[in-house]
Amino acid sequence: MNFPVWGWNECLITYIMAASSPTHPISKSVYDGSWAGSQGFKNGNTYYGYRLPLGNYDKDKGGPLFFEQYTFQGIDPRGLTDSLGNDYFEQGRNHTLINRAYCIENPHHYKGYSENCWGLTAGDSYKGYVAHSPENDRGVIQPTAAIASMPYTPAESMAAMRYFYYGLGSKIWSRYGFTDGFSIEHNWYAQSHLAIDQGPIVVMLENYRTGLLWKLFMNIPDIQRGLQRLGFSSPYFTH
Repeated sequence: MNFPVWGWNECLITYIMAASSPTHPISKSVYDGSWAGSQGFKNGNTYYGYRLPLGNYDKDKGGPLFFEQYTFQGIDPRGLTDSLGNDYFEQGRNHTLINRAYCIENPHHYKGYSENCWGLTAGDSYKGYVAHSPENDRGVIQPTAAIASMPYTPAESMAAMRYFYYGLGSKIWSRYGFTDGFSIEHNWYAQSHLAIDQGPIVVMLENYRTGLLWKLFMNIPDIQRGLQRLGFSSPYFTH
């Protein structure tokens, strides 16, 4: 309640849906004056050799990875640009690669982090539910972070998924798929499955395979009108 919704974070979909209303859409000035006009929107810095267009999280190197996943389960980032020239696939890919590079650097020297064991995002930990990120690194990896990034980083995400399944096996795999998190450093392995983390795994794997959810969502006329009202360009608008 009373929490400001401005960027950059997972809430872009809020503005897109508000602009997509066929009867009471918000205007671009609302979007420009709150979301895109906030101090947290722009970045432009380079971390580990990757330029990050959005997200004023200098110490956090972009923040948790769910920023690049929730909106983009339905919104296709491929070829999506805004009126300022920001490329949303570049944003998602580079944020993911920065997150992975941070885990490889592993400045806290947590046991288990590697090129195949990475991914900081919100989820269960030995300290309860935590929004993990480079700035809030507790030595806990969420499988959804790397796996739901498959459309952005297919080779790196597949390598992580293979490690999670073959390397850690039954420690984090059960009836409903991967459990929510683990920390080799603390010898802690979640028993929980959170829908908010399991859902993006399924959706983003299918978007990587076939683009099914992207195609269904992006071809809704109201969604296209909403994106265009906010100044976005997309290959879907030419169809």
